[in-house]
Amino acid sequence: MGDRRTEAALGRIERALGRVEAAASRPAPQPAPDAGLREAHEALRGKVETAIRQIDQLLISAERG
Repeated sequence: MGDRRTEAALGRIERALGRVEAAASRPAPQPAPDAGLREAHEALRGKVETAIRQIDQLLISAERG
């Protein structure tokens, strides 16, 4: 009786080890892109581009004096 329980336990351990090895060999999942973050980035990028254009215009105006 003890031998059967030991064999069953060893079988479960071996199957669990197989699952662990399979999981370890898979690449880590990539996080899903955050659409909100992308939108915020694009909005900020637009504001920065506008600010740089304004600075350029100020510099041009100052040079013309």
